[in-house]
Amino acid sequence: MTGSDSSPDSRHLPSGVHRAMRPGCALLRLETTESREGVLDGAWWPRSRDIGAELPALLSALTGYLGPVTRVGLDAAAWEGLPTRIVVDDRVVHIDSFLVGDGTVLITRGDQDMFSLLVIPPHATTEAAHAAMAQAVRADNVAQAEQILIDTRSGQDPVD
Repeated sequence: MTGSDSSPDSRHLPSGVHRAMRPGCALLRLETTESREGVLDGAWWPRSRDIGAELPALLSALTGYLGPVTRVGLDAAAWEGLPTRIVVDDRVVHIDSFLVGDGTVLITRGDQDMFSLLVIPPHATTEAAHAAMAQAVRADNVAQAEQILIDTRSGQDPVD
């Protein structure tokens, strides 16, 4: 799904969609089953490491599908300028940051309901990002985020 687009199938996005997305949109895929059996609940492909520019769109999109988000857990080393809270859709969302390096963002809805999303590096190629997103949302996925990035080569710098 992209921003407010409710199209559930992002496998067919045209090449270059990441660069062509307008500011304020989030490129996001969520597992569509209620079972939540997979290791991850979805994947997010931000355009940059500027959390102030990227997080509001993600949280707005998630709020539309999950309801109000109360906390976000981020890898402190992966983002620039981490605040301790952010206001999105007139709600304060608390931001926790840790040096974890595991390629995920943790989203808390309500008091305890947590969702884990794979974070695809902004520099990933379209093909690698789509492969990583597809694997992350599979209900039978048993791979951790770091392994998905390795398997799909999403963590590597693109070749010019």
